[in-house]
This record gives sequence, C-alpha cells and structure tokens, in this order.
Amino acid sequence: MSIHEVIPLRAFADNYVWTIRDSTGAAVVDPGDARPVLEYLDAEKLKLVAILNTHHHADHVGGNTGLLGRWKVPVYGPYDERIREVTHRLKDGAQFTLPHFGIDFEVLEIPGHTRSHIAFHGGGMLFCGDTLFAAGCGRLFEGTPRQMHDSLFRLMRLPDATRVYCGHEYTLSNIRFAKAADPDNAALLELEVKAKQQRDRGLPTLPSTIGQEKATNPFVRVSEPAVIASASRYAGKALNDPVSVLAAIREWKNTF
Repeated sequence: MSIHEVIPLRAFADNYVWTIRDSTGAAVVDPGDARPVLEYLDAEKLKLVAILNTHHHADHVGGNTGLLGRWKVPVYGPYDERIREVTHRLKDGAQFTLPHFGIDFEVLEIPGHTRSHIAFHGGGMLFCGDTLFAAGCGRLFEGTPRQMHDSLFRLMRLPDATRVYCGHEYTLSNIRFAKAADPDNAALLELEVKAKQQRDRGLPTLPSTIGQEKATNPFVRVSEPAVIASASRYAGKALNDPVSVLAAIREWKNTF
C-alpha cells in the first residue's frame, strides 16, 4: 500500500470532494464539480486514477464527465442508471482494491437519503456521502425513516476510530439543532467549541469518527431519554420506538 493522505477540495457552497492522494496519483470521491479537482491535480502534478460516487445527486457526480474527458479511469458507484459514467456498479458487500493505492474497500448499501446510496469503507476510512453527517444525517429525499435508521445503525457498528468523510460542511448548523434535540449533552458542547475554532481558522470540521457520532449525533441517539423527550414534544405525542423518534427529529430539522 502506498503512503497516502486525504485532502478536502471545496466545491460549491459547502461540498467536499475528498481526494485520496500520494506523490503521483489521486482518486476522488463525489466530484460534483471538475474544476477544483483539475486545478488541484494540475498544481500538484498528479494523475487521476479513479472516481468513487456514493449517490446520483448532481453535486456529487456533476464533475465526472469533465474529469473523464481528461483521464480514462474506473468509476465506482451504485447500481443506478442516473449515474451514466459508472464503470463498476457495486452492490452491498462488494469488495474491490483501489488502483494505485492498494486500499481494500467494502461497499455498504445505506439507503435513506436516496434509494441507491452506498458508502465505501476501508483503510480505517468511511466515505458516506450524504447519509451520515457530523452531528446529523441527510434529508429523506427517496428513502424512509426506517431505511435511514437502519443505514445509520449499520454504520455505527463500524469501529469507533473509523474516520468519517461526509459530503458537506454542515457541522455547526447540525450542532445547533442537535443541542435542541439532545439538550445537556456535554460532548456536543465540547464539539461545538472545537468546530468553531476549526471554522474560524478556515479549516474543515471533518473527518469525524464513528465514536464521535455515537456521542453527539441525535439521529443515532434516538434511544436516549433526552432525545426521545424532545422528539415527543415536537410530535405532540409520546414516541416509543427509535424509528418514530428519528422520523420526528428529521422532520423537525427540515424547518429548524
């Protein structure tokens, strides 16, 4: 395995194109825009070796065509006809080795945000697109609360030290909501201080870790009494199961 690092390239207002690189090559995850990738690779004199797509939304795949016009590389993604450029369509449990780096990835199907959303897990890293965010989760555009619940809790079974690379810089806004849904959570207050310091210095708040999400993310803390109480107040009735709690706080977050 090569010595590599993961670099965030900013796109649009708050997207990250996660770029796995060493001294000669790079693979990119969810390139919504080709421009920042092309500029970075040219500046660093790197060649593109692969593209990984987690889901079909344009802000995650819109740069595929522009990059493929320059480099003919494999594109790994879900079984979804809406991502035409995918050359390696991957189902749950599929395994592959990322060319050039020798990183072994396993594919996890994590529907909820979209019906065909996948994540890439390997090398102590999780690239999870818009399903799991730091202190939050994605909107339910095509999936159900049950699907999102099951997807999130599948990810929570990964090792606590797993680094979580999600698609957007939403951490501070997610924390503001999380404090309402999970009041008196000391870990949230600590995370907020750290995240504000990072953003004040122009740094990403990511990656998170699975352990951090277990401690601070209300969408995976749906069995905690404080989160249940907050969700029940929002819903105006007692909620007794984790899926109903998640559905309530996701609806609440949509207009928070």
